[in-house]
Amino acid sequence: MKYYVGIDVGGTKCALTLGSNENDDIKVLVRREFKTDGSPSEVLERFLCEMNAVLGENSLEFSDIEAIGISCGGPLDAEHGIVLSPPNLPGWDEVHITEFFTSRTGIESYLDNDANASAVAEWKFGAGRGKKNVIFLTFGTGLGSGLILDGRLYGGTNGNAGEIGHVRLRKNGPIGFGKIGSAEGFCSGGGIGRMGRAAAEKDEKRAASLIGYAGGIENINAKNIAELARRGDEFCKGIYNRCGEMLGETLAILIDLLNPECIILGGVYMRSHDLLDAGMKKVLAREALDISSDVCEILPAGLGESIGDYAALSLAVYRKEI
Repeated sequence: MKYYVGIDVGGTKCALTLGSNENDDIKVLVRREFKTDGSPSEVLERFLCEMNAVLGENSLEFSDIEAIGISCGGPLDAEHGIVLSPPNLPGWDEVHITEFFTSRTGIESYLDNDANASAVAEWKFGAGRGKKNVIFLTFGTGLGSGLILDGRLYGGTNGNAGEIGHVRLRKNGPIGFGKIGSAEGFCSGGGIGRMGRAAAEKDEKRAASLIGYAGGIENINAKNIAELARRGDEFCKGIYNRCGEMLGETLAILIDLLNPECIILGGVYMRSHDLLDAGMKKVLAREALDISSDVCEILPAGLGESIGDYAALSLAVYRKEI
């Protein structure tokens, strides 16, 4: 039995997990969550306090832990273990996070962005298990991506490879990743909400049911659009179909460029692929090379809603092995 610690640094909450790895499987033994309150140093000290408590409760010491994996939103300098001013973490400027944990615990520590860590989790223990070429798309609030190419996590020259969310699909459209008409603008929870609100403002009559259900245009989001779409609301079904079509274009770019065995999607796709698949498949069949799309599966995340708990742990396992 090998033990690992996972650290997930989020804009509103943080989580620490203790996990075990045995027989090519991973198991979350303990999970602790707390709000991301205070300065970076205060948050890191809280992580250390939680780690000490968790290990003590399980009769473990620092020397029993193989590695620490740290998952955090970018930008990062993953190679040197530095958090570089992520927009969702104000004040986290040049935070040497792996140095902190290694110096205080003696445990090897590894940092990567949340999309890469999730890609490793799905590749090693989820829907991509046993495959060599896997793409993971977060499809949450934004559209992050992680690339597993030829059996290795690929980060590019400085860790920023695979940012498909920043690719512009249309001159006009919802804003995502700071760019109008980007893939993230169309293919994310935030993007679906923005499309819904914009469409409702243009045609309040057709959107009347959604506006009433949400309690106002300003409250329209991906979740309540999906709920009404499943009840047969044509306006809401149209928003998800449009998102699915743009997702098809996005996936076609990835398939033609990288020729993966599978593309795994979390977040909104994992919960609502029934509303997205028809539009996605129609456009994908038209846009992607048959020879490449025929060997690529499009799959929801196998680890489900727990993928965040496994991401940092999986990163620790992977980095310790290579």
